Amino acid sequence: MTLHTALEDPAQPEILTLLRAGEEHSAQLYPAESNHHLALDGLRVSNVRFFVTRDDGRAVATGALVLHGSWGELKRMWVVPGARGSGVSKTMLAKLEAAALSEHVNVLRLETGVQNHAALGLYRRAGFMQRGPFGEYRHDPLSVFMEKELRGAPNSR
Repeated sequence: MTLHTALEDPAQPEILTLLRAGEEHSAQLYPAESNHHLALDGLRVSNVRFFVTRDDGRAVATGALVLHGSWGELKRMWVVPGARGSGVSKTMLAKLEAAALSEHVNVLRLETGVQNHAALGLYRRAGFMQRGPFGEYRHDPLSVFMEKELRGAPNSR
């Protein structure tokens, strides 16, 4: 496996297929009101950094960092089923954290679903801790909210 992660435009046909697959997966697990996907237009605004991980040129993962000043939110983390368990999600998460640090982000936050066991395990192993709703989110029994303080960020404690 030869992985390369870089900023890309999410509007590419191959990437749109991955984004739709993530949405379809979520729709199988949760009702529409509990799915909080950032739409394509939202992924292309100036405060979003959208990354794609490729294996020998083939897109295998996506992830976005939404900048909110001193904190950032992870969105659209998705790994194609055939690449799961190979370290792709760790590679993407590391890239997103590095991007956050370079943007002077002190805290990363995220929302995921209670049934996303692999994602929850990844985030917990990476040092994310459970917290309450943030930003425009409201309490939802199907959501898990998490955050991680980034070490090495300017003004981090």
